[in-house]
Amino acid sequence: MSVQAAPIVLDFEDGIDRKTLRRLRDRFLLVNQQRWERAASALTWRQQVVLEVLPLVFHLNHPSLPGYVDGNCPVGVSGYTPSASTLNAARRLARSFNYRDKGVRNPDLDALFLMGSPGTLGHSVASDLDVWLCHRADLPEQGVLSLERKAGRLAGWAATLGVELHVFVFSAADWRAGRQKAEVTGENCGSAQHYLLLDEFYRTGIHLAGQYPLWWLIPVDQDRAYEDCRRRLVECRFIKPREYIDFGPVPAIPPEEFPGAGIWQLYKGIDAPWKAILKLLLIECYATDADGRLLSADFKQAVYEGRLDADRLDPYVMLYRRLERWLLAQDASDRLDLVRRSLYLKSGLPLSRAGLVGDQWRTDLLRHLVADWHWSPEQLQRLDDRQRWQAEEVIGLRRSVVTELTHSYRLLSRMAREQGTQAAISDNDIHLLGRKLYAAFQRKAGKVELINPDLVASLTEENLSFHHQSEQGRGGEGWLLYRDLEDPSDAFWKPVIRRSGNLAELLVWCYCNGLLDRTTRLNVRAGTSVATVTEVREVLETLSTFLPMPIKPASRQALSKAVRPLQNLLLVNIAVDPLPHLSERGLHKLSSRNDSLGFSGGRDNLVASVDQVTLNSWHEVSLQHYAAGDTLVQCLKNILAQIALNPGALPDIRVFASGRGHGNAIARRVQELFGDVLRQFFAGGQGPHALRYILEMDRRYFLMQFNGREPGFVALEDREALFEALNQPKAYYLPVVADRYALRDDPTLRAVCEASEPGNIQLFWRLAGDTGTLWVVDECGSVWTRTQQVGRRRHLLSPLLRFLDNLVERRLLRHLDTAGPATDIRCYELVRQDGQWRAQPRPEQERGFPLPGLELQAVGFYRDEALAFDIYCHDREFTVDEYGDQLIPAVAHYIRSLRRTNEPYPIYLSDLHLPQEQESQPLWQEVRTCQYLYHRSRLEDALNRHLR
Repeated sequence: MSVQAAPIVLDFEDGIDRKTLRRLRDRFLLVNQQRWERAASALTWRQQVVLEVLPLVFHLNHPSLPGYVDGNCPVGVSGYTPSASTLNAARRLARSFNYRDKGVRNPDLDALFLMGSPGTLGHSVASDLDVWLCHRADLPEQGVLSLERKAGRLAGWAATLGVELHVFVFSAADWRAGRQKAEVTGENCGSAQHYLLLDEFYRTGIHLAGQYPLWWLIPVDQDRAYEDCRRRLVECRFIKPREYIDFGPVPAIPPEEFPGAGIWQLYKGIDAPWKAILKLLLIECYATDADGRLLSADFKQAVYEGRLDADRLDPYVMLYRRLERWLLAQDASDRLDLVRRSLYLKSGLPLSRAGLVGDQWRTDLLRHLVADWHWSPEQLQRLDDRQRWQAEEVIGLRRSVVTELTHSYRLLSRMAREQGTQAAISDNDIHLLGRKLYAAFQRKAGKVELINPDLVASLTEENLSFHHQSEQGRGGEGWLLYRDLEDPSDAFWKPVIRRSGNLAELLVWCYCNGLLDRTTRLNVRAGTSVATVTEVREVLETLSTFLPMPIKPASRQALSKAVRPLQNLLLVNIAVDPLPHLSERGLHKLSSRNDSLGFSGGRDNLVASVDQVTLNSWHEVSLQHYAAGDTLVQCLKNILAQIALNPGALPDIRVFASGRGHGNAIARRVQELFGDVLRQFFAGGQGPHALRYILEMDRRYFLMQFNGREPGFVALEDREALFEALNQPKAYYLPVVADRYALRDDPTLRAVCEASEPGNIQLFWRLAGDTGTLWVVDECGSVWTRTQQVGRRRHLLSPLLRFLDNLVERRLLRHLDTAGPATDIRCYELVRQDGQWRAQPRPEQERGFPLPGLELQAVGFYRDEALAFDIYCHDREFTVDEYGDQLIPAVAHYIRSLRRTNEPYPIYLSDLHLPQEQESQPLWQEVRTCQYLYHRSRLEDALNRHLR
């Protein structure tokens, strides 16, 4: 509709009259009617009913009408009288409804407005409806809460009719004072904007019922004297105060509002970029164009001047025209092209198929714009056929979108830094929005980039081919992705969609970006790998149950907390044969060992590669590939490090292994391992707990423990290295926990570890024939062991018990004034019961009957930074100063001279002192029992070698 009328000039200095003011108001109402009709035309009949009856359901509080809460809900819209069509619509909803005008003298509600895209080029059936419901300033809080409950019920009712309705309840007085609710935009803008929102309201709002905006009656050139003009209109009775509602002026946008409003648009642009890009550029235009006037002022000036063409006053057209002038002045053709594409795609009207969708007025208006842009039919066809776009085209468009959003973010961040605390956005909102931007756009190692943030409807391909590089005579383990390869030889001239270092990474990327589904025909050219189509299908099926697509945006609650892993999927041995040397010979099991980490007689580790797919709490998907070295240990360390940051919420861990090479058994074993390790280190939702975990794998041992929150692994090549590691002194109690498949060849050591307890010295023994084995677990969990030839239990235990008694007695004397229980020595015999080795407590019978023999004592000291020992045998002293490196032979010679026979029975130290033993030594630096036993064993071994 095109209307041209004579200009209206209001001169507050020379005088104004009521007739002119009414004419001006009616002119705005004419534009309002045009937009109302356009808004209604874009809705279905059922959706139109929502807007038709909305004023009536708030004007009355009728139990038959939608949204009814209770009899105390505020009622009455100022100056509202329902039309006949509205009453008919209400009767269709509730046949028992009968309208009676009760003539409310003091209505509770001032006005209703519809704002945003309805009635514009950018609106569609899928668009939501944002309604402002303004109540009188003195309405009690209880009444406001009743209105909010009613608004919520109306939103639920509208949803049943296919309308996404948001009704925001506040008063104009609260708005002017900046006390409006944070959610007044329809999508929580937090603390981000006030005047920008008011600017949008004045240029897009549709009056539904009640009072009219007073802003209509203040000329553009009087905006800075807005309050004086308002006062004159009211005090001189040019208008009736009950006929107009006042939200205040928008003479300019305060600079401190731009960062918050812009960052909020970036937040929304992640998931719906087209509208956000237009608003972001408008914010930048407002912030940087010193001579530019607000669009709301342009709109009001056009109405005053009588330019009432509905197309020219369309808010999206006005927005585009402003951006066009601004970008052309900057010679920014690339950004202008993105603005044009954003407007075209936001409208949702495929002009190459005009007449199939959309209202005629929207089609004609968009066609007129496109003609000005000189787009070719091919350009239109390409945009309209987005559902046929392929990944490469979407990646190009996404790159343009991300470039623009990144440019805006950097600009807005700089503005926020310059404004500091004056920026009209809270620190909390900045952090939340920044985290969502980071999660969506930040590139980092392993992160799966999502290339289609609502750019096209689908990227699903009909035919995909996965080619190993060796198929083309190339080295390495990389993979190439093609489409529509009926003949494999076509790969030499067909474009590559994507390259990847391994097959799992390529499959996860394809799955997350929707390139394939169950209908996609797949072809695998494995080359030197062992991948198959069946394996690819199995991986995709596993991904579909682990990570349903599309991934929903992370919630505000999740973004308000530090990122943590939610789910981990471990893909084991993808395109890999874990036992190629056995498979070639047709041998898959050579012994009864069925542990997948120590399989068959060769103790082979069947986990050759692991691909860890992680979904975190910010809804990022990442993939880590482990294919070299100790792959499973590397993966386990990475997951433990993630969990240690938030032990109260353990992630879900699932495992899939390819069907070849005992895949099911491998998956079960890896699943068991991760479950066992996590239960030990993070039992009770706390941790990491202090312990050492033994994993036996590939003929080696791995000792795991945490240093603070950092997991550590030590690889030990054999049993001797394991015992050496277990005997290392610890500052605090650190129990040893063996994996369910570890130490199967040494079940007695496993039983010792399981019986370990803090604070005491535990002596375990086993006598088998003339061979005795001793284990000592000291007060901090360190394990010492020794095997020796001995005939009787007494000869096995008494020397060691005498040594430990001396040690405990000396500690007690040194710390008599220290609170806490004294260290005790407890003895256990290892016995086999029901096929299991168990530690049975035994009375310490041998401690009361010491063996006859020498008292042999060693006293340590540091000499040239090396530890040396003087030895005392009965009343004879052997010092390093006197004997030097001949000390041990001299002591052995003296002991041999005291013996009545030449029988080479062993000698034992009865006591040993270390130089760290000082009166001032604090308990936390106390020398551990395992250190005494280590030095005792070295000295005894040296002496006994010379006694043979």
